[in-house]
Amino acid sequence: MTLEERVTTATQPSAADVAWRFWFTLPIYPYQRRRTLRREVVAGELWVFEQVQGIFYVVVPIRMTVVKLAAGGLLVYAPVAPTGECLQLVNELVTTHGDVRYIILPTISGLEHKVFVGPFARAFPQAQVWVAPDQWSFPVNLPLSWLGFPRGRTHVLPPDSSGTPFGDEFDYAILETIDLGPGQFAEVAMFHRRSRTLLLTDSIVAIPSQPPEIVQLEPDPLLFHARDRASEIIPDTPANRQRGWQRICLFALYFQPSILKIRKWSDTWRESFTAPLRSRQTYFGIYPFEWQADWQQGFVNLQADGRLLVAPILETLILNRAPRQTIAWVDRVAQWDFERIIPCHFDAPISTTPEDFRSAFDFLKSGDAADSPRSAVDAALVREIDRQLVKWRIIFPPRDRI
Repeated sequence: MTLEERVTTATQPSAADVAWRFWFTLPIYPYQRRRTLRREVVAGELWVFEQVQGIFYVVVPIRMTVVKLAAGGLLVYAPVAPTGECLQLVNELVTTHGDVRYIILPTISGLEHKVFVGPFARAFPQAQVWVAPDQWSFPVNLPLSWLGFPRGRTHVLPPDSSGTPFGDEFDYAILETIDLGPGQFAEVAMFHRRSRTLLLTDSIVAIPSQPPEIVQLEPDPLLFHARDRASEIIPDTPANRQRGWQRICLFALYFQPSILKIRKWSDTWRESFTAPLRSRQTYFGIYPFEWQADWQQGFVNLQADGRLLVAPILETLILNRAPRQTIAWVDRVAQWDFERIIPCHFDAPISTTPEDFRSAFDFLKSGDAADSPRSAVDAALVREIDRQLVKWRIIFPPRDRI
């Protein structure tokens, strides 16, 4: 089947259209101003809505998926911020295809997903909200209604889709809750049978070689990270946008990749006073990063022609705490005959196969499935974080591979 994508976004949205009033509940970039981009993935049937989020200009897409139901109406998987622009784009679909009937929260630990569900549900009062089991909050475990989830129409997903009103069109598999000590992790994979599309939250990503369209709508982060020094003025060119995107990907997945050195604060501070661009958009001249000459090879290793991968933080800090239950979940998901995956971050849609999905989790298996050189070298900081957290008994140590 030929995949045709159509990009839809407002031409010049006003400040009110893109304002996210509750930005302070998760105060990360882009704070109040959040653009939304809608793309049609399966004609007349499935759409993605994308925004950006990040810290220190390390911005990546965050994505919700909207699916047309056969009986009329829409199902929303993993809502994003319901700004005026976002709601306008959703309501265009409502006009043609019917009301939002179901809203799915497919995670229990992803605050960047959970924080939008209550406000999004209030914008569609007829919708029923379905959430992954074992929801929790920190530092106090509060009832869902106290977190903004609507009373009377919020339900916990049962073990399989047969007990849900959308079970005639969707299968889902719940990754059994992984206890990490201070918190828990779980994810709901949903399979839309008619379009043969697998919806995932955080477990799988693929890295595009070019910056996604939503990131390019406001390119300041790309140009910020394209620099080598605070004193450098970077022209806005496709090559510099790509350079910034590649470095952002290394930051986002490795925190501090091996080809990056963090400069002394005293040197960074001194240089900031001589930077030609000293505004809020350039963090007032602060640029503490020093990339090695071969840094792009790190991106090539990471991107690997866009293949599926498990993010290092999940590989090193979370899923290896429960290899058996993770592999059992992977095997269940891989039984579905999906032809594309839509995760909530980085690239989408990803043309793939169940076997490719299964192979991405080989790091949980013993024998030939040893850690890749990519993980062993570039994820050194993540591994050190893991070692320290185990040493301080903050999280449980990893389990043996299966």
